[in-house]
Parts: sequence; structure tokens; C-alpha cells
Amino acid sequence: MMRKAVMYGGGNIGRGFIGALFSRSGYHVTFVDVAEPIVTELNERKSYPIRILDGQNKEDLIIKNVSAVHGNNREEVAAAIASCDIMATAVGARVLKFIVPNIVSGLRKRWSENDRPLNIIICENLNDANRVVERMIKEQLTASEIERFDRTVGLVEASIGRMVPVQTDEMKDGEPLRICTESYGFLPVDKAAFKGTIPDIKGMVPFEPFDFFVKRKLFIHNMAHATTAYLGDLTGKEYIYEAIDNPDILLIVQNAMMESAQALVKRYGVDMDWMLDHINDLLRRFANITLKDTCARVGGDPARKLSPGDRLAGSMKLAEEEGICPAYIAVGAAAGLRRYLKEAGLAQNEEEALKALENVSQIPKNSAPAQLVLEYFRMISTSCSIADLRREAQRRKALSLTSII
Repeated sequence: MMRKAVMYGGGNIGRGFIGALFSRSGYHVTFVDVAEPIVTELNERKSYPIRILDGQNKEDLIIKNVSAVHGNNREEVAAAIASCDIMATAVGARVLKFIVPNIVSGLRKRWSENDRPLNIIICENLNDANRVVERMIKEQLTASEIERFDRTVGLVEASIGRMVPVQTDEMKDGEPLRICTESYGFLPVDKAAFKGTIPDIKGMVPFEPFDFFVKRKLFIHNMAHATTAYLGDLTGKEYIYEAIDNPDILLIVQNAMMESAQALVKRYGVDMDWMLDHINDLLRRFANITLKDTCARVGGDPARKLSPGDRLAGSMKLAEEEGICPAYIAVGAAAGLRRYLKEAGLAQNEEEALKALENVSQIPKNSAPAQLVLEYFRMISTSCSIADLRREAQRRKALSLTSII
């Protein structure tokens, strides 16, 4: 009998990455979604197409053995969860609270029938996603159910590295279910969080301690992606590949990634050559012209991206803690600060910038990181060039290294 997987969320990551990995690993995949056209099409066709974009090359794949359940049908969702062998969520952080009642119903039905472990891979762009989901679920359980939950349910945090842009009509190319994505296919997951046997799923990389992978994704990939987007804003670029093609933006982003990499190497003792390979691969992927990922999308929700512990403020803090001057990371933070003030309808001045650093990023206004970001913000406000920002970051980095020597 074919093993069963439940993929909660039939969007870009659900269909374009995790669901496809499940299917290609021999599972029948039941998608749960509230988009009626997606549910109907999946049930009628029992398959959907994926197009892998790599430079000028493309590869079309058909993902088979799939079906769908509407998320508003709690009874059917619960039945799918009760009988599955593995489950994942990719619905977006803001939607998690709406799916928890269905998950609880599914767990209760499962527990009424058997005591098999259920591992739920949490594929959300959210710090401590597993703890957030655990708290939400346990709020709806009794004391005895919480004991059973702790014994039988593994909430497995994942690091989603695959880039899936907003799907345009051109990308769908006449196929409403088609997802276009890049070729990167690794799924790092928290090895220690599994209950029972860890399933063999194509591309899945169980790793311990997983906190390293969370930080690597956030402080190298996400930080660099956001920095590229915000510097692209400054130069009037629509697409990420256009922004990273600017040699000054490339140098700023590359050096910001190096600052995070050095801090992570110090913190976790990982191999620097491995980190350099990862940085080079990311820069190559940012330049993928066929993805057509936009600076508007990647830089969206700047308040979250500037929040404490997230990609910009968080990577600066890590660098400071490990004795590394975040001279280049701060350029991205300053450009992100500009976009935040613009979207919030606030004045582009030093007073508002310092308020935002204190209130949004929780960086004290008199601290060295705040003053560094503020200096770049002043330069941006006077319409300096990206080359000027790059030269100033280079100067400040040189000064920091001289002071160490």
C-alpha cells in the first residue's frame, strides 16, 4: 500500500517544493487548501506540472499521485491527518492559527484509532516555528492529550532554501496548476525533533543542532536577498537579477554574507569553505534571470525584516556578539529602513530613522550598530550612489580590522 502524506498548503512551496518531494519519494500526497480552483483541479487531474528554471534552461516535471481536500471541510481534513504517515505545513505564518483547529481534530481522530507517531514538518518563514505551532496546538488540548502529543507528535522545523517567485500568467504557460521554481532541492530539517523512525524523503537533510541551519538561512540567504532588494529599490531595478548584476550591489551583498558567515563559523564551529560554497551558490541563484523574482516581493514587509532577531537586525547583532563589525550588513539595514519609512508614510529623516531602529529593531539609538546604520541612512537620504555606499562600507571595515590589529 502506498504511503500517505498530507501537505497543508497548496501554494508555491507546498506544490512547488515539499509536496513534490513527498510524491517523488513514493507518497500519495493529499493537499489541504482553501482555494477552490486548486482543490478541484488536483482532484480531477491527480497530477500537476512543475517547471524547473536554471539560467536559460528549463525542465518540465509531472508530479503524480496527488489529491486535495478543502480546508473548510474539517471532517475530511481530520480523516486525512488521522491516516497519513507524514505531514507538512506551508501556509504562511499569519495563517497558522486558522489551521490549528483542523490539526487538533485530525490528531484526536488519529489517537482514537492508533498511537502511531506523526511527524509534521513546519515549513514556515517564522522564527521558532515549531514552538509557535506547539503552543497553538496545546492551547486546545486537555492535560492528558498534551501528554499524548508529547509522546507521539514531532514538530520538525525546516529551512526552506528553494526560491519560488510569484507565478505570472507567462510562467503558468496555459497550465493553471504549474509552478515555476529554481532547481535547488535540499530541505534541511531538525533531526532531533522527529518521533520514531526518520522517513527517507528525497532532498531532506536531517541536521543537528538545527539552530545553525535556521541562522544560516536567515542571516545569509534571507539577509542577502533583502539587501539585494532594498539596494535594487535605490537603483530603480524591478528584478533581483537586475539588482545583483550591479557590481557595487554585488560587492556589498557578498561582503555582508561574509560577515554573517564569519560570525556563524565562530558561533557553531562549521567549515568556512563549506560556507563560501553556499555563498557563491546563492549569488549564482540570485542572478537567475528566468525566475524574474522582484525587488518589491523580496523586500516586502520591511518591518518584519527589520525586527529583532530577523535577517537584518539579527545578523548585525550576531556579528557584534562575535566581534565582527557589520559594516556591509548595516548598508542593507539602512536601505531597508528607508523602505520601511516610505511604506509607513513617515518622514525620511534622522529622527524617524532612530525611532524605527529603537521601536522596530530594538536597537538603542546610541549604540554602535544604530549609529552605523544612521550614517548610511544619511548618505541614502542625500541620494549618494551605491558606489559611495560600497566605498564607505569598505572604509569602515578596514578601520575595524585595523583596530583589532
